[in-house]
Amino acid sequence: MLKYAEITRSTFYYQLNNIKEPNKYKEVKEEITAIYHENKGKYGYRRMTMELHNRGFNINHKTVLKLMKELRLQCFIRVQKYKSYKGEVGKICDNLLNREFEAEEPN
Repeated sequence: MLKYAEITRSTFYYQLNNIKEPNKYKEVKEEITAIYHENKGKYGYRRMTMELHNRGFNINHKTVLKLMKELRLQCFIRVQKYKSYKGEVGKICDNLLNREFEAEEPN
């Protein structure tokens, strides 16, 4: 069968042994999913890591990112467009000249 499937014997037995092992991050995955749904999908991996630390799970942010990708959980926050206009800022001076620029002669 291995010959027809075109896989090596070692690969077959490696996968067979991996299936028997319990999932290392089962509890963490459940907790990540719970936190994600509690916050309506607004937590990314950074905030998720902080929340897991607060709940007593000592786990690296890279692992949290990997687990969130496996669970297909992604942070959905709408990007706000940049607006530089801040309205009337500062004090407007009185118009003393009233735009009366009439020169009698040059210079």
